[in-house]
Amino acid sequence: MSILWAVLLVGLQRLAELLHAARNTRRLRQRGAVEHGAGHYPLFVLLHLGWLVGLLVLIPWDRSGSPLLLLAYLALQPLRLWVIRSLGAHWTTRVLVLPGSTAVDHGPYRWLRHPNYAIVALEIPLLPLAYGAWGLALVFGGLNLALLAWRIRVEEAALAPARRASALR
Repeated sequence: MSILWAVLLVGLQRLAELLHAARNTRRLRQRGAVEHGAGHYPLFVLLHLGWLVGLLVLIPWDRSGSPLLLLAYLALQPLRLWVIRSLGAHWTTRVLVLPGSTAVDHGPYRWLRHPNYAIVALEIPLLPLAYGAWGLALVFGGLNLALLAWRIRVEEAALAPARRASALR
C-alpha cells in the first residue's frame, strides 16, 4: 500500500473519531463536565496534523510499506475501537470529567489506566517505520511521548476524585 492510501485511510479514521468525540464533548459539557488541560489540546492537533503531513511530504508516494509493519498498525485498530466502545459517551479527545462520576474500570481499563495512549504511542512511530522513515518515527514518536506524559499528569489529577469514588463502590 502506498503512503498516499495509508494517510488517506488514517486521515478518514481520525476525522470520523474527531466528529464522534465532538458530539460526545458537546453532550458531556451540557451535562456539566469540566475540561482540564485545555491549553495542551492544540498541541495534540498540531502533532497529529504534522505527522500526517510529514508522512505525505517526506515519504515517496511510490514507496511500498512493509506488510508486516502495516499489519501491526492494522492490528492496533480493534484495540482502539475497544477503548472507544469501553468509554462510550465519555470518549473524547479532550480531558473532560463529569463531577461525581466514577472512573471506567472495564474493557482495556481493567488492565491499563491509559490504553488509548499506549495505542497511539505505538501508532505514531509505527506508520512511518512501515515506510522506512526512521527520522519521522523518532521525531513524532518522541514529541508524542512528551505530550502524552504531560497529558497523563493532567488526566490523573482530573480523574483522582473519580478514581476514589470508584474505589469506594
